[in-house]
Order: sequence, then structure tokens, then C-alpha cells
Amino acid sequence: MRRFFWPLAVVGLLAIGAVLVQAEDMTPPLGLPEVPVPANNPQTPEKIALGDKLFNDKRLSSTGEVSCATCHAVEKAFTDSPLPVSEGIMKFNGTRNAPTVINSAYFTKLFWDGRSPSLEDQSLHPFLNPVEMGLKTHEPILEIVRSDSEYSQAFNAVFGKSGNEITMQHVTQAIAAFERTIVSGDTPFDRWYFKGEDAMTATQKRGFDLFVNKGRCVSCHTVEQTTALFTDNRFHNIGVGINKIQDDVPELAGEFLKAKATLAEVDIKVLTDKRSSEIGRFAITQGFDDLGAFKTSTLRNIAVTAPYMHDGSIKTLREVVVHYNNGGVTNEGDPVNDFLSGGIRPLNLTESEIDDLVAFMEALTSSEFEKPDDSAGSK
Repeated sequence: MRRFFWPLAVVGLLAIGAVLVQAEDMTPPLGLPEVPVPANNPQTPEKIALGDKLFNDKRLSSTGEVSCATCHAVEKAFTDSPLPVSEGIMKFNGTRNAPTVINSAYFTKLFWDGRSPSLEDQSLHPFLNPVEMGLKTHEPILEIVRSDSEYSQAFNAVFGKSGNEITMQHVTQAIAAFERTIVSGDTPFDRWYFKGEDAMTATQKRGFDLFVNKGRCVSCHTVEQTTALFTDNRFHNIGVGINKIQDDVPELAGEFLKAKATLAEVDIKVLTDKRSSEIGRFAITQGFDDLGAFKTSTLRNIAVTAPYMHDGSIKTLREVVVHYNNGGVTNEGDPVNDFLSGGIRPLNLTESEIDDLVAFMEALTSSEFEKPDDSAGSK
């Protein structure tokens, strides 16, 4: 019998992580499809609980001060908002904004540049990045999970493994299983669009019309007939970051082509060197169409996960809309970069239309992550 587990943020319990709600044959939240689960990593309650423990364990960093939850905190909608870029061990700053883990189960590629193909693979890399958790190898993690009595019992119960039989594959499978429970829908938009309830304001309804039509946002932030992921799972150059290094692009691209770096080496390079970070997905594919291209974020819960873009350089939702309204430049009149994705062009939205579009995106927040006096979309 299939089981689904979903997160429930509870006031007073947020500090201990997501609280999982168990139900038999539970369907996904309104507006979302069934969570894809790999055949080789089925969900079980015990595995999810183990993943939750690993996700929140600071001992798995070189200083004992950073866990996955440090940058993906449940009380901050699984981000480290309001930081523009994440802080790792010893307050080292990376180059990229921490995306929310909420609904990451639906992404076909992980990280802003898509360098990981799965949640299991993604969870390997932050442990070893020098500006994240700072380990030299995964061996310290294995030493902890093999020697700690609670972990030993849990890994044996979940995987039937103990001692040296426990590997990083088991660690990452548990973390990924936990992350697949962090699923959130049933927003005012979902209740209005999929159930016909009067759950959105007139302003938000006008905003949705702009989202679909004049704004053309739906081209990348997709809405289907019965579900809405608000992402096309693709990569686009929208004029953020790379605009600042246009003159350096030939040099940087040449360095990546010459280096033939492994994905692990790319992981370190793009998080420790600001200029290299702006190359985007090109660092992975070495395709010139991917210069400055980054993953389309989901818009679900976007109002509570400021700041925005891969580098956290845009502070409010309104400023994001203005950026697109300007045709891919944050300041009107700035030059457009040579590698801008083809669909990015001025939208000619009025001030009131910008306000309406922001109001619509605020209707994409699930109740468990709503914040009082939210100001993400404010002027």
C-alpha cells in the first residue's frame, strides 16, 4: 500500500525541522502531480526519519556548525532568506542564492546550473564544497554514521546495513527520501484555478491574466490543465549576472573549455569564484546557448523566499517584474547581454499591471509558509 508523507510547519515546533504527516493513499496537495520516486529508492517512514536526522545534523560539516538545514531552514521556507548568497563554515560566502527545497522533488536537474541529475546526487556535493560544509572527503560522515548507535540502528533498520557496509549511497538516499516529503501546494491560486473557489482577489485574478498573456510568464513558469509546477525545468539567460561580465565571457568560456573539469571541480569553482559563477549552465554543457543560463525557479511560495535570482541580487518581487519589463536588464537603459534568451524582451507593463502581477505571485504561497506582514512584493 502506497504511503505519502507531507511537511506541516507547526508554530513552536519549527526548530526541530519538518513535521511529517502520514496518511494511507494520500494524494499530492492540490495543484501538484504525484511525486516521482526512483525505483531504487522507495519511500518508507523509517528512511524519511533517517533523512530528516541527517539533514539537520551539524556534525556532518568540518566545523560541526553547518547542516543542510542551515541554508534550507524550515522556518524560512527551506531557504536562508534574507541572505543573498549562502553562508557556510566560518561564515564563508558562496556565490549563489540558496533555492528552496520545497517541491524540489519535481525538478529533473538540481542546482542553479543543473549539474546534478537527482536529489541523491545533489546531496553529495555540499559536504565537500569549501564554502559550504568544508569536508575534504566523505569519510568523516561515514565514521559518524557507522559509529553512532542511533545511526547504526537506523541504517540497519532501513537498509539492512551496518558498520563498513554503510556507504554514502545509503546516506544520500535517506536525505533524498526526506526531501521528497517537502511538498507544498493548495494555495489560493490552486483553490481558484483547479476547484473554482473564490480564493483570489480581483487584483490577483488580473495578475494571472497578465501572467498568461501580456507578461508571457507562463512560457517558462508553466501551468497545466490539472497541475502547475510553475517551472519548465529548463535553463534560460534572463540577463542577471552575466551582464556584469560580458567583456570577460570569451576568456572565461575558453578557460572552461580548456580545463575539461569534472562536475565536482565545477561545483567548487562556481561557488568560490563570482566571475565563473555567472557563466551558468555553460560550465556544465559547454554549449554556447547555455552561457549565462540558469534554472527556471518554481514560483510556488516565491513571496516568502526573497531575495531572488541565482545570485540573490534582486530584493523584491516587484523589482523582479521590473527587470523583465525592461527586457532583461535591472536598470532601464542598460545594455542587453549578447546571450539573452530569445523570449526575453520588453513587456510594456504599466505600474498598476506590475502591482497586479506581484499580487498574483503572492497567491502562490501555501498556508503553512505564509508570513504575516510579508513585504517581498513591496515597492
